[in-house]
Amino acid sequence: MTDTTASTDVWDLIVIGGGTAGLSASIFAAQRSSKVLLLDTADVLGGTLWVANGQLSAAGTRLQKERGIEDSPQAHLDDIMRLSRGTVNEDLVRLAVWNAADTFDWLMDQGFDVDPACPVDGVGHEPYSRARYYWGQQGGASVRKVLVAAVEQAVSEGRLEVRLQHRASRLLTDDAGNVIGVEATDADGAAHRFHATSTVLACGGYTANPEMYAELNGRPLYTNLPYRHSQGDGYTLGQSVGGTLRGGENFFCNFGFLLDSDQPKPGMVGRLNTYPQKRLPWEIYVNVHGHRFVREDMESVDARENALLEQPDQRYWVIFDQSILEQAPPFIAGFDSAVIAALFADDRPYFYKADTLEELADRAGIATEGLLSAIRGYNFGVASGNDFFGRKHLPAPIEIGPFYAIRAQGAAVSSAVGLSVDKSLRVVRDDDQPIRGLWAAGEIIGASQTMGRAVCGGMMATPALTFGRLLGQRLIPLGEGQ
Repeated sequence: MTDTTASTDVWDLIVIGGGTAGLSASIFAAQRSSKVLLLDTADVLGGTLWVANGQLSAAGTRLQKERGIEDSPQAHLDDIMRLSRGTVNEDLVRLAVWNAADTFDWLMDQGFDVDPACPVDGVGHEPYSRARYYWGQQGGASVRKVLVAAVEQAVSEGRLEVRLQHRASRLLTDDAGNVIGVEATDADGAAHRFHATSTVLACGGYTANPEMYAELNGRPLYTNLPYRHSQGDGYTLGQSVGGTLRGGENFFCNFGFLLDSDQPKPGMVGRLNTYPQKRLPWEIYVNVHGHRFVREDMESVDARENALLEQPDQRYWVIFDQSILEQAPPFIAGFDSAVIAALFADDRPYFYKADTLEELADRAGIATEGLLSAIRGYNFGVASGNDFFGRKHLPAPIEIGPFYAIRAQGAAVSSAVGLSVDKSLRVVRDDDQPIRGLWAAGEIIGASQTMGRAVCGGMMATPALTFGRLLGQRLIPLGEGQ
């Protein structure tokens, strides 16, 4: 690291992180002041919007009204409390949903290319009671394009300065412990100090940092899907000045990826179609003990995901036979049966094939007696119409070799644990007292706070946008810097 250079100006606001929340905060702050600074570690703006679907949810939007959909923030809150079973931070959810419609309407005003099918009640997650779920025609890129265009406009007007490839390394504090700025290192290793009246941490989660992921979640990082700059820098920064973490009890995972290796941050082979609404299952799912653990045609995504959370290593095996491979609709999204069959031909990890069930159990690492018992029980259900788990779709027994097993791995792609903030989004100490000069928004406050131990559609990107907007507006009152 070379000599440290201090900025000569004191900024009204420094935003650390150029993702969903950071871009939003910068845009709305720049409407009120020409002394706003945005720092980001990456060489491009957008953060997780480069990899996320950018799904949104908001009640009371103009689009809903145009389509005759009656909705309200209270109804949205009630749904979130139901879907999360009351595990969210209600204060933060209230702040999000009561301001979400204004955020969404602003996006629409800026040219957001909402999918014509929207709004809907839900896709891929537990449905809302009303159609308030939206996304752009290009996924996360649709949101990113709107935000980046607005940032570039503010930069061109001289109201916002953006410094990319600047990694925040230290928060600056005064003698009383108040945050008064940040030190950041640029791409050449030079350190720069920037002073500010207010600083917002919006630098994302930790889901691309295997060590931090394992420390905070108590389990390994099994996927490389998260944005590569989600390294948890903001967690270290926030804790360095007295901030605390919360939300680990709400760790949550999806219902499984098909991975390509057992190395850290492995790649993806594909995604199983485990949605009975789209494809009824022919296979059974077993854990490492060979036991079935969920009714495979259960329509509730939340129920399946919570069942997987209770399994060893959040791992299961999909079991089927040659007859099912040949007759059933393909169960890996975008793959036909020939492509699926080829996956078992080259010793690919986690794809197992054997002439007998005993040999299959041995190759796949599943308890033999448990697997044999599970298949006997399932085949009884097929023959009698009375499955022990209550499964209704029983098209064929598993009895004609060769037999197949595919190992699926549950994993989280968002950060459950986050920096503790109060209902004004001020970072707080363990005594709940705010750290003056420091706020946080986006994934850094924890997915568990706005979704709980569940997936509530649109309750990651929309709160990030909304909290960023509110901070940009509230930290710099209208008229300041005009």
